[in-house]
Amino acid sequence: MKRSLITGPIFEYHNRPGHIECYDRLRAITEQLPEGIPVRPPLAATEVDLKRVHLPGYLSWLHRQCALHTAYDTVDEYGCIGGYFTGNTYVPGFLDANTYLNPRSYEVATFAAGSAIAATERVLDGESCFALVRPPGHHAASDWAMGFCIINNTAIAAAKALTSVDRVAIVDWDVHHGNGTQDIFYGSDRVLYCSVHAEDFFPGTGAATDTGTGAGAGCTVNAPLPQKSTIGDYVHVFSDLFLPLLKRAHPDLVIVSAGQDALADDPVGGMGLLPVDYGTLAGLLLDALDLPPAFVLEGGYGPSHPAAINAILGAVSGKRSSEPVPEPSAGARERVRILRKLHGLR
Repeated sequence: MKRSLITGPIFEYHNRPGHIECYDRLRAITEQLPEGIPVRPPLAATEVDLKRVHLPGYLSWLHRQCALHTAYDTVDEYGCIGGYFTGNTYVPGFLDANTYLNPRSYEVATFAAGSAIAATERVLDGESCFALVRPPGHHAASDWAMGFCIINNTAIAAAKALTSVDRVAIVDWDVHHGNGTQDIFYGSDRVLYCSVHAEDFFPGTGAATDTGTGAGAGCTVNAPLPQKSTIGDYVHVFSDLFLPLLKRAHPDLVIVSAGQDALADDPVGGMGLLPVDYGTLAGLLLDALDLPPAFVLEGGYGPSHPAAINAILGAVSGKRSSEPVPEPSAGARERVRILRKLHGLR
């Protein structure tokens, strides 16, 4: 299968040294990529693209908060007017306790969203593409930012794709639930959102009983797993829940919200995956569906994150691990059994 990447130096300009979601995490990936994969330049999303998902007032507010000045052309400029109050203290440069801004953050975020769109367009032409972008997006909803995310890249890409296809599926394997993505499509029957994530974890959403509303009833699928879950648990979720639902939905496009923070060495994740395991998950999608997926980078902050990205790229090129997958835990089996019944799978 043809494969490509989208990334570039623009993503360095949304940065805060010492913050866990800084440019160093993307630099570590790009410095360890395998040779021979075409790298496409990032593209900015248009205002029309952004407004399919985000409220105009929110975008205007966000732009003002960033105080964008084109004269800022180095990553050493960190002044901004944005900030929030905590108690009696004003915290400049942050929208909340962990989501920062600088004068170029809005601009960079439009390139992250536009690159996600470009990745899906390459996929619709038969080429699997990984958008290595930042800031991440799956916590951002139509009118809020949180969890390092200010614009929802995957949702914007899905909304743009829906102007030319009938149905889109989003598979979110980030260790944190994509509450923003869920909120945006919760009432839609054109987007199947499947999330496997750590239960009782930030942002505190993603209950198994959250399944959509109105026309979107049944189109949200949440599979929360306990801390320290292994690839055996994840494979069980995929093979016995996600893949049957994806086949039933017949999507025209599959987008992976690819956060690799369920790695055992991730400082915020608390799960038990190894880099090769992400190749296993990607391989399950590739082998089960007659569709090349688009991957959009979300979280992932540990030292083995670049190796996990390479495992995903290896799976796209046809590599599969020969190591046996461990059996799922009894708890994972019971959760999947309940979820299958909840979503009408026999």
